[in-house]
Amino acid sequence: MNLNQLKPQPGARKVAKRRGRGEGSGNGGTAGRGHNGAKARSGHKAKRGFEGGQMPLVRRLPKRGFKSGFVSAQEVSLSRLVDLTATEFDAAVFKAAGLIGDVGGKIKVIGNIALSRAITVKVQAVSAGAKAAIEAAGGRVEIVEG
Repeated sequence: MNLNQLKPQPGARKVAKRRGRGEGSGNGGTAGRGHNGAKARSGHKAKRGFEGGQMPLVRRLPKRGFKSGFVSAQEVSLSRLVDLTATEFDAAVFKAAGLIGDVGGKIKVIGNIALSRAITVKVQAVSAGAKAAIEAAGGRVEIVEG
């Protein structure tokens, strides 16, 4: 057997329908597209979400606001805590001193200056440098849920 003697298996190759080539082809006239209308025209493409003139679903549903899931922490610098006389710092003390705006938000202590006295800090987050500086001065850091 030679390569020029190979033939495809019966039924492996289908003959394409010749649409729009006269009534004798069985696909003349409307070429299998029905009668008139936008979908019978070449190049027809409906907009995304178009529902035939019916009010689209995206316009039927009520609009709601957007609330970002990202929560940024309010940062408090250790250098600002040195000036205060308190030894225990929590959200209420930060608010009273004017260091934060929202008591209910997340608070993070940052910075790594040397402290001269021991302080206790109760916050949601603290930087590595700030934690080391507080503990080096004999203080402690308490992480609270918020």
